[in-house]
Amino acid sequence: MQRVTGIGGIFFKAKDPEKLYQWYEKHLGIRREAHGDGVSFRWADDRSEPGMTVWAIFPSDTKYFNPSASPFMINFRVADLDGVLATLKSEGVEIDPKREDYDYGRFAWIMDPEGNRIELWEPK
Repeated sequence: MQRVTGIGGIFFKAKDPEKLYQWYEKHLGIRREAHGDGVSFRWADDRSEPGMTVWAIFPSDTKYFNPSASPFMINFRVADLDGVLATLKSEGVEIDPKREDYDYGRFAWIMDPEGNRIELWEPK
């Protein structure tokens, strides 16, 4: 079974996300999407290709990374979320029971041995 198919997103905390977004846009040309929740980098001009990485800045007091105290969280794309979670459970990996489903995919979370929260995303 294939486990991870790519990096789905890189998220980090900042004291002033708005100011930091402006800095990244001005100096690196990274522009937020219209909805303002970050940037989606496509790996191909063909929108039918599944490869995409989201980059987003969260407020420093966000609870989204909890229970991790880490200032970042990486989202990995997976092809079979249920299969990966079953395998990880059998290997003793800490798995958050929370699940979220959206029109763009399904999400689950795990913790690595150092307490970093990892988001798993099965795109539609």
